[in-house]
Amino acid sequence: MSMDPGIELIQHDREFGARFVAGADEAGRGSLAGPLSAAAVVLDLERLHGARARTLAELRDSKQCDPAARERLLLAVLAVSELVVVETIPAVEIDRCGLHKANLQALGRALAACVPPAQACLVDGFKLGPEAPPHVAIVHGDERSAAIACASIVAKVVRDRMMRRLDSLYPNYGFAAHVGYITGAHSAAVRRHGPCVVHRRSFRAACYER
Repeated sequence: MSMDPGIELIQHDREFGARFVAGADEAGRGSLAGPLSAAAVVLDLERLHGARARTLAELRDSKQCDPAARERLLLAVLAVSELVVVETIPAVEIDRCGLHKANLQALGRALAACVPPAQACLVDGFKLGPEAPPHVAIVHGDERSAAIACASIVAKVVRDRMMRRLDSLYPNYGFAAHVGYITGAHSAAVRRHGPCVVHRRSFRAACYER
């Protein structure tokens, strides 16, 4: 009988031999508007057994979940995590220092806030550089690691909620529907109204050309 996806992810993290494992991931990297959101989540693997582990039975990468499932998983993550940290980088800061640097800084700060108690730090995708705490970069980590998958859920839900609030401030762009990513409707709105203050002007987007 196959194991629940979340239980498999927890088993992966146990292989690092640490009690407290932190995972970090980001949301909004490819978005045309809005902030970048980075989250880090610390799991106590000694306590993550039985019913407590089954709380995360349906855990998976946030991209594999619909919005309702992500909201349910967020509650599960908050129920079993020892620590949750969220760092956000606004569009103006992304434009100032560049997307990749902003991403590294946000993930590094989120992980740094977890040490201690974290004894092992895992990050999705790529190394963060020497200024971040010692960590292991895991390709497709949000599909392999429970701590990283938890962070992906937190980062995505937090950012989507922020974009829905921005939709009420800038109603011409449909942020609640596409959460800042490029769609036909979003591009058309930018061409019609011009970019607003939460658009990333450093991105080379065809809709900026008027």
